[in-house]
Amino acid sequence: MYRLLIVDDDLNILKVLKMRLEFEGYRVETASDIDMAKDLAVRNKYDLAILDMKFSGGNGIELMKNILEIDRDLPVIILTAHGTIESAVEAMKEGAYIYLTKPFDYRELLLQIKNGIEKSNLSREVKRLRSIIHQDHSIQGIIGRSDVMKQVFDTAVLAAESNSNIFISGESGTGKGVIARALHQLSDRKDKPLVSLNCAAIPETLLESELFGFEKGAFTGATASKKGLFLQADGGMIFLDEISEIPLSMQGKLLKALDEKEFYSLGAQKPVKVDIRIVSASNKDIEKEVEKGNFRQDLFYRIHVIPIRMPPLRDRKEDIPLLVDHFLGKCTAAMNKQIKNITPQALQKIMMHSWPGNVRELENVIECAVAMAREDVINEDMVVINQKTDDGAFRPFKESKQDFERNYLVELMKISKGNVTQAAKLAGKYRADLYALLEKYRLNPLEFRKD
Repeated sequence: MYRLLIVDDDLNILKVLKMRLEFEGYRVETASDIDMAKDLAVRNKYDLAILDMKFSGGNGIELMKNILEIDRDLPVIILTAHGTIESAVEAMKEGAYIYLTKPFDYRELLLQIKNGIEKSNLSREVKRLRSIIHQDHSIQGIIGRSDVMKQVFDTAVLAAESNSNIFISGESGTGKGVIARALHQLSDRKDKPLVSLNCAAIPETLLESELFGFEKGAFTGATASKKGLFLQADGGMIFLDEISEIPLSMQGKLLKALDEKEFYSLGAQKPVKVDIRIVSASNKDIEKEVEKGNFRQDLFYRIHVIPIRMPPLRDRKEDIPLLVDHFLGKCTAAMNKQIKNITPQALQKIMMHSWPGNVRELENVIECAVAMAREDVINEDMVVINQKTDDGAFRPFKESKQDFERNYLVELMKISKGNVTQAAKLAGKYRADLYALLEKYRLNPLEFRKD
């Protein structure tokens, strides 16, 4: 039950408003003077306040300022006479949600109360989630405090509050599936199912029945009906990983199901309606797949409403120590080992790697190191890293040179604590050339002065 505070020195108005709003299901408390209102605001938590502009012993704007100092997110509706509209506009500049002129339309008041509370609740929830994220440097298992990950966290929080479809892009191993689960947990669908499907792992002949289900007798071997993933996810979310691998012949059926929010199970005579939210992902550049004709443009627009890009680990190397610490804790607990830390040399070896397999590869390396450890410290020899790319070939010279340059600059900035003049002397380069390199790799010297 939402709790309202009404402040007016007209006792008749207080009585009528209290009676009407309590009839609408609100819990209402009233005050007829400023001191009483301040006392109530300090002692109680309210969802909305309704204040008269003028009191016999005070000013509604000053009272509003006092109340907003106690609760910055509290929506305040100002009631004003026609002669004080200018003051009401001033009140809105000071933080009022809206003002209504007396005599006001009661239905308009009810609407503004409802809208004000909804807006306030959304604002409070977004702030709460952002606070959790920035405090823990993680969101539902995704670790990071780099600028690129903060952008991911902020986008995820806002995306979870909406009901729009989300598309997650990023290389293999960056955590697309993890953030899909986080989006589900942050949304108002968290109590409903999250159903996942790796589209690349299902043969084309089985994909339709996997998504939409089938009726008994729909084909040879269909001895019983089966619910498809769309129906299993009703009310919740469905995560379609590697959606770019869905064949063109199936993309049209998927688009129709998304547009109409209904589908036919194989062998069914009647459509089934569902309420689902689609979160999809791909490690391919899906826009290029559209250009090549491998992916329908209309389906792309349907799934690509809110994009979230998961950055590769090589673009967020400042997160590696956090990730190493996280995986050490996770693996030592799973293997029942007492490993206290990792040597600087071992961490340096990890920092210098380009991580083509991203976070998944890093976790595997730490798991291997923990398994090999015979003492309570992970040393350099225990960090076994494959220095080749995924296809087994050595990495191109240009790519290796870029990685070396960036890692060299990061270490240089750490040693000089962001002092470019000192860094240029250590590197034997002109300051202008060093600034050009820092700009090339998007490194900000100020970020290295924190320590």
